[in-house]
Amino acid sequence: MAAETLQSFFALAIGFAFAGMLTTGYQAATDRPASFRLLQRGPRPLTFAAVPFLVFAAPFIIVRNLLLGPRIEELRFPTVLTATILAGLWSLMSGTVALSALTALGVFA
Repeated sequence: MAAETLQSFFALAIGFAFAGMLTTGYQAATDRPASFRLLQRGPRPLTFAAVPFLVFAAPFIIVRNLLLGPRIEELRFPTVLTATILAGLWSLMSGTVALSALTALGVFA
């Protein structure tokens, strides 16, 4: 396996783990699950503070909504495929940012 492929898998895993950690921490602190509705509160400072949180927590929220979706309505294959690809790519990108930050801090050599 190429080193770039291994690094991409690692970034994907780190991105999704970081998203899960953020959403679980949010739910533990507020007693409600994180959602994209945090942006619908109008122009307040908390709404602007929710943007960086949602940038990194979005993959976990997308997958959680995907898993809970069939209970609410029947999801079709293209919808599930699109949401899975979107969450995976989003997780890959946020994991890449997280790994770059850890490398800049000297955690990884």
